[in-house]
Amino acid sequence: MIRVRTCNHTRPSSKPLRHLCSMLFCIQNKIHTSGGFMSAERLYAYVAHGPRDLSVWAMSGTGDFSKLQELPINDRDLAPGTPIGRFAALCVSPDRRFLFASDRAAPYGIRSWAIDREKGTLTYLGDSPAADSSPYIITDPPGNFLLAAHNPVDPDRRTGFVSVAAIREGFVQAPHQVIRTPPKTHAIQVDASGRFVLLPCCDADVVVRLRFDCRTGLLDSDTLSPLVTRPGAGPRHCVFHPGNRFAYVNNEYDGTIYAYSFDPRDGAMSEIQVVQTRPASAGPDENVRVGDLRISPNGKFLFTTVRSGSTVVGFAVDPRTGLLTSIGQTQVDGEARSLAFDPLGRFLVVNGRLTHTAHTYRLDGETGALDKVSAFRAPDHPGWIELVNLS
Repeated sequence: MIRVRTCNHTRPSSKPLRHLCSMLFCIQNKIHTSGGFMSAERLYAYVAHGPRDLSVWAMSGTGDFSKLQELPINDRDLAPGTPIGRFAALCVSPDRRFLFASDRAAPYGIRSWAIDREKGTLTYLGDSPAADSSPYIITDPPGNFLLAAHNPVDPDRRTGFVSVAAIREGFVQAPHQVIRTPPKTHAIQVDASGRFVLLPCCDADVVVRLRFDCRTGLLDSDTLSPLVTRPGAGPRHCVFHPGNRFAYVNNEYDGTIYAYSFDPRDGAMSEIQVVQTRPASAGPDENVRVGDLRISPNGKFLFTTVRSGSTVVGFAVDPRTGLLTSIGQTQVDGEARSLAFDPLGRFLVVNGRLTHTAHTYRLDGETGALDKVSAFRAPDHPGWIELVNLS
């Protein structure tokens, strides 16, 4: 990596030096954005497989993968009837030193690993108890707390939960706060300021909004009203725009995506748009089983998976208004489920759960078009994917 010091010379003779600095800055920027210089990058993928296993992969600058490691998320015999589709959720700490996974087989827990910054491989640290089965985990921006959305396995328990647990040098502690939420709480996101939390709840047609205190690690459930969707929509996942002025929620049942304005000063939100991802072949009342939702690192593109049609649906994001414009659908083999952008936004990786494969698509930075460049066979039922640059 080329490092350039800021040039503060003001004498006329310094003009060539300033020109050289400008050239070096452009070269440095090209290294990080063009994909033309890949030797300095160390890209790795962490993939969960069903409720039990985890694999580690090295990713090349052309989007190819080579397997490095396989590890258990839990070491127990699973109870008869444990659904293979109940995937563990993964989360990487903001400093990229640790990986966390939710163990969704009872007794529920969170497993922690240390990430080798040179090799990308994982070293087991320990397990901690969880409040219930967790389909989504995330840290606050500083990485001091792990927040989890919980969806109880028992269908007769018409409830959900959100929990907060402290992180101490990669070791997740037992939850110090658990708050009851509406049924089938399926995801959790924290805004860039670390002050506001969103919780989509599929079976209540609401997105719960909470304040969060990064100093104490406590949620306040009494100050913000929920966002209400149309009946039967089924809010599943959500993302904040990198600029922290907009948020997006996809709906599992009716296939819509809601766009919201967001004010990071007080958490105020307003619905600004509803778009559709439903396949043309789907009936008007069919559950289209929308899955993951991801936004590109630069905030220009939004993608979601539609499991019933095994498609990835993309939208361009207007940076001024936050409004979405369709850029089409891409067919994916074997039930598209989870998505992940590489940290520089050049590739989108999509798993095919039923064919046990993951597919790499090159992302056109201008149009958002996807061009399939690679595929790799993963262990059974690949689910959650995290891509990390350890350079």
